[in-house]
Amino acid sequence: MQSHTQSPTNAPSASDRSQAGTSPDALRRKFLEFFRSKGHLIYPSAPLKSDDPGLLFNVAGMQQFKPYFQGATPKFPGVEGVWPRVATSQKCMRAGGKDSDIENVGRTRRHHTFFEMLGNFSFGDYFKREAIGWAWEFLTAPEWLGLDPERLYATVYLDDDEAYNIWKDEVGLPEARLSRFGEGENFWPANAIKDERSGPCGPCSEIFYDRGPAYGSPDETGPNTGSGDRFVEIWNLVFTQFNLENGVLTPLPQQNIDTGAGLERFAAVIADVKDAYATELFQPIIRRLERLSGVPYRDLESVHHRIIADHVRSVSMCIADGILPANDGAGYVIKMLLRRASRQAYLLGLREPVLHQLVSGVVEAMGEAYPEVKDAQARIEGIVRAEEESFLRTLESGIARVSGLLDELGGDTLPGDVAFDLWQTYGFPLDLTEEMAQERGVRVDREGYAHAREAARSLSRAARGEGALFGGTDVFGQLAEAHGETAFVGYSARDAEAAVRALVQGGEAVSEAGEGTHVQVVLDTTPFYAEGGGQVGDAGVLEWRGGDHEGKALVTTTTKTKGGVVVHHARVLRGTLKTGQRVRAAVDPSRTETEKHHTATHLLHAALRSVLGTHVAQAGSLVAPERLRFDFSHPQPLSESELRRLEALVNRWIQADFTVSWRVVPLEEARAAGAMMLFGEKYGANVRMVSVTPERDPKSSVSTELCGGTHVARTGTLGVFVITGEEAVSAGVRRVEALVGEAALSYLADLRATLAAAAKSLGVTPGELGPRLERLQSDLKAAQRTAAELRDRLAAAQTAGESGLEVSEAGGFSYAVAQLGGLDASALRGAADRLLARSGADLVVVGSGPLLVVKASDAAQARGAHAGRLVGEIARRAGGGGGGRPNLAQAGVKDPAQLGRALAALPDILEHLAGGA
Repeated sequence: MQSHTQSPTNAPSASDRSQAGTSPDALRRKFLEFFRSKGHLIYPSAPLKSDDPGLLFNVAGMQQFKPYFQGATPKFPGVEGVWPRVATSQKCMRAGGKDSDIENVGRTRRHHTFFEMLGNFSFGDYFKREAIGWAWEFLTAPEWLGLDPERLYATVYLDDDEAYNIWKDEVGLPEARLSRFGEGENFWPANAIKDERSGPCGPCSEIFYDRGPAYGSPDETGPNTGSGDRFVEIWNLVFTQFNLENGVLTPLPQQNIDTGAGLERFAAVIADVKDAYATELFQPIIRRLERLSGVPYRDLESVHHRIIADHVRSVSMCIADGILPANDGAGYVIKMLLRRASRQAYLLGLREPVLHQLVSGVVEAMGEAYPEVKDAQARIEGIVRAEEESFLRTLESGIARVSGLLDELGGDTLPGDVAFDLWQTYGFPLDLTEEMAQERGVRVDREGYAHAREAARSLSRAARGEGALFGGTDVFGQLAEAHGETAFVGYSARDAEAAVRALVQGGEAVSEAGEGTHVQVVLDTTPFYAEGGGQVGDAGVLEWRGGDHEGKALVTTTTKTKGGVVVHHARVLRGTLKTGQRVRAAVDPSRTETEKHHTATHLLHAALRSVLGTHVAQAGSLVAPERLRFDFSHPQPLSESELRRLEALVNRWIQADFTVSWRVVPLEEARAAGAMMLFGEKYGANVRMVSVTPERDPKSSVSTELCGGTHVARTGTLGVFVITGEEAVSAGVRRVEALVGEAALSYLADLRATLAAAAKSLGVTPGELGPRLERLQSDLKAAQRTAAELRDRLAAAQTAGESGLEVSEAGGFSYAVAQLGGLDASALRGAADRLLARSGADLVVVGSGPLLVVKASDAAQARGAHAGRLVGEIARRAGGGGGGRPNLAQAGVKDPAQLGRALAALPDILEHLAGGA
């Protein structure tokens, strides 16, 4: 038996892996298909954004199932019955938190911001024996991954004898490849995701794959040793069996299984490449970047390529999931990743926006598994390009500013508050400042930078009305106290004359803001709608005359503090903006498309309640110029029929050109009118009630809701309503995405072009496409049936003359052996059935090419025969593996030429198994 230091020296060849399929998509499918065959519910990934307090993103597969681990009945929306077994491929993000290790991304072989976690879960159902056995079967069985068992190692917790003995006695893993480790390696801590040391926990068993000396370092002798990448962990099986409270472990009433296998690492091992960046999860992006930059990719040397590919993939997946760049929370992480990627592209010599051109690579890599990425491609590209263009302008001016500061510096240290001001005011990242400073022999005061950043965060909390102060002042709080809420005139006007009440930079009130600076502008009056109620904040321009020159500032978004002060986030394009300045505030024309989508959400809400029932209630929304997203309470997925009825009803109301009106009324009057209200929302004594009503019967409204957003005047303005997606958000909450106006027309035009192209490729008209596809499917099924019949005939022809099959004896059992040709697994099993009946033997062993089937009679099973153990022993001698039930089992061998030698050893195998029994 091979020891740690005697593992095979050569990695498996591509042909060895051909049965498993090396693409990440194939690997993901196989994993889910395998656990479906083991009675698991295949459940969709939860959204990337976490609803767990204290977490920005989901970082593990088990997060969406926490109630079931704690004893709740595992029932799932839209799925009948109780499912104590579930398998998923969970989208995860690890960026922006304490464990993100973002500085290592691209520089090591194992760190990524976005990743997928393959997992199978048991809520009080199966436990260690099944979890270990199935993991082994999936990894080694030729019909699944077919990994060489000799390359697999396992670790268990120090005193987990149960898991150790399962690996040793039932799986048959040699003790030389089975190790014990302590809490740091093999005990999954309570609430490990949030680092709170209380709650469910338990020992774990990690599975490692030996990639061979070429991947390792001299000090690597097995798992968790040395500094190389030879022994790579590919799967962690967590046995949640205890509860930790006040340092005391007590057994849980319900034992659970929580496993995790990172797809990226798995894919690299299966494809036998150095790391995930060399797989098709990243290569489509890297290939495009090579073409655009003219710089070839060279593995770990190409840090720029690797960081860009990682970050663009992460950002694209997040935007497709509805997480948009913002100045705080999860949205800030997206903005930060885009800026890091943009800086890397700049260092590659790219001076024009390039990241948006890489989104198609993400679609190529991830679109099959996550169609929402493909559907959102144009939107993702637009958002990425806008962010990149903005940052590139910042980058160019920032480089000039840093150069000037370094020229003027009188010492060898750049103050931390100066470095932070470069980030806060100009968006210039610290690491680029440090890089430029290092070239001059200057260090940056990181401690001072951290102090300045924390002070700014305190101010940010104050700006949101959270009471934190900076230097004893709260600029926005003082403005609210002195002047009250900002007057909003945007319901009836798109532009207005206003006076600049205050300018804020870095949390401090300033008297003026010069060209190129970012500034928060407070006006006495504004037509800009501040982000709220699901509607995005308005963009637009501020224009003024300053002496002989015209000034202009670009407003990128608009927010509101808790005190009601509207804050315009702007960048001065030309001139100098001063407090007291009179300006013309003009909202961007895209507001019209936003208003269309907002009115559409009201119609959609009403239609959902009409089609599905009055239990439907709004659970969240996003209203933007390019789309709408509406979350609502409903226990199951919507059928195609329900979606069609929704579309038809909303379009009927649009074509009827109903009036959209609003008025401010007392809250009680709104309640009496049946106005829809958001659960948990706090309303004042007077509220704004928006109604959609037919002119012929103004008292009979289609929709009445309390809403502070902006709307169109008539439903006919919406043009057409198209549903583009429906999915689960969380337990009991569904999401519908839809388009109206210009966005809907563009979507339909693209759809028509796609339909026409598909029809042309099949030589039919678009109207004939449906029947043509049905005929093709019918032809394919007929061909598959014919192929199956031919294989069955071939099997029957080869076994017709085997009635006189030689029967031998060993280990107390009679057995017969036959080697046939050209059969698949199904036909081979049928041949085994016929030969067992004709020969009268206890056991038959039938082989065809790399496949092997063992069939045992009922009488033989009663005397201890086990087809699964027998086929595994035979296959192992031919470099393969497999298993199955006592009556029927199958295996695969890597070298069919060795099958004859393995079959010749059958008497010895039977004697050995009989002795063991």
